[in-house]
Amino acid sequence: MKIFSEELVEKAVKELHIADLSRATIGEVLLTAQYLEKETGIPFIRMDQGSPGLPVNQLGVEAEKAALDRGVGSQYPAAAGVPELKHEASRFVKAFLDIDISPRACIPTVGSVAGSYGSFIACTQRIKGKNKVLFIDPGFPIQKSQLRIIGAEWVEFDIYHHRGQALRTKLEEMLSSGDIAAIVYSNPNNPAWICLEEEELAIIGELATKHDVIVMEDLAYFCMDFRTDMGRPYEPPFPPTVARYTDNYILMLSASKIFSYAGQRIALTCVSDSLFDRHFPDLAERYKDSGVFGPTFIASILYMITSGCTASTQYAYAEMLRLSTEGKINFVADTREYALRAEKMKRIFTDNGFHIVYDYDVTQQVGDGFFFTIGYGNMSGGELLKELLYYGVSSISLSTTGSEQQGVRACTSRMRDDLYEVMQERMKAFHEDHPL
Repeated sequence: MKIFSEELVEKAVKELHIADLSRATIGEVLLTAQYLEKETGIPFIRMDQGSPGLPVNQLGVEAEKAALDRGVGSQYPAAAGVPELKHEASRFVKAFLDIDISPRACIPTVGSVAGSYGSFIACTQRIKGKNKVLFIDPGFPIQKSQLRIIGAEWVEFDIYHHRGQALRTKLEEMLSSGDIAAIVYSNPNNPAWICLEEEELAIIGELATKHDVIVMEDLAYFCMDFRTDMGRPYEPPFPPTVARYTDNYILMLSASKIFSYAGQRIALTCVSDSLFDRHFPDLAERYKDSGVFGPTFIASILYMITSGCTASTQYAYAEMLRLSTEGKINFVADTREYALRAEKMKRIFTDNGFHIVYDYDVTQQVGDGFFFTIGYGNMSGGELLKELLYYGVSSISLSTTGSEQQGVRACTSRMRDDLYEVMQERMKAFHEDHPL
């Protein structure tokens, strides 16, 4: 039996001016769930927005307060970032990735969204004729919206059928056009939680060097592949990264998920030293500056977007990085809660006829973490999104992430202990109403 009537859902869609609920954005699904909750008082099981669901790191809060007490709020922060954060970022990357990036090339940004936005601009303008972005999908829909704003084109492919060595063939096909400026993906992946393995990253790195393409590696869920015991500073195993296989890379490290510091909008865009120092005549011509990638990226692009990052928040991030590097806090242990939630949620779905869509990496089953993907019989992703809303469960269709597979993305961050029983009841009712 449905929790919310079709009439009420249609009323919500009409009043919220949603053109097509089956293709609704994260924001539109969020508004629909909020509307239905407000109208009925019945709580939703929120699997839509990937907002952190753990307490904020209190040590970061205290460091930010102390910075404000010192008076940092009275001065504009340097565009390149405060020295303390740049220093700790370099140490953190070495401690947890075993990669050397100098402090000057570790640049704070107002969340990874600002980092990717600035990176897209720099990458697509550095060489005339190389102006497209290649998305290894499924991925983060906002990044394509950023390209719409700057008028850049993109191409994409769903990695589902191109894992392992098959990735080489697909990438060679896509890169042979010669107009690809950058490759972007997240690892672990939003929304599928698949993880690119060393073999695949080696292929990406090799071909990025061969075709002079910049790899933008989004590490928002850093060390959150809980199948491997990562997160001990200066000790293997280290997370897989393309930075071991090419000098053409930009790493994006956000504080939002690993430290639950999302509200303060702080991240790092770490550029390889080799790329940071490269001179591009086309950048020099456009910006009337040196045309050196790093300085142009900082002063002529990022500064025009945000005018730097909030100073006090930079000190908070610096302190959380410092304590992690020195082994005084364990951010991986803190975030493991998401894996525990995913395991319970997946079991409820699979016990009631659902299947995991992106279920395997190259060599092992996809792990449990912040996201997972589910399908139901022959339902399209849009149909499943809409049907789940009637049963008080919100999600987003995989079609909005560049996926060619049918299903929805589920986020674990807002799940609470008191909702597991509710979810079981609702998904049992869903299964009874939709016999396979």
